[in-house]
Amino acid sequence: MEAWLKELAPSDALRHWFGHDPEKWDEFCCRYFEELDHQPDALKSLMDAARCGKVTLLYSAHDAEHNNALALKLYLENHLRDG
Repeated sequence: MEAWLKELAPSDALRHWFGHDPEKWDEFCCRYFEELDHQPDALKSLMDAARCGKVTLLYSAHDAEHNNALALKLYLENHLRDG
């Protein structure tokens, strides 16, 4: 299955605030996770897919260590582990 869950992307305001500044990474994750918490319907399909197998998250940022796909991965791992 392939899907583009655009509603799970960080808001434009959050992306612009972050600007891929590594010093803002922890706060970016906190703010992004709050945004994700308000998208339960969109998250359900992604969580279901993650429970069934491998999920590939794509991103276009140059920074492989500080991008929304990595933050989303952390969010998914935390929620899947915690039930």
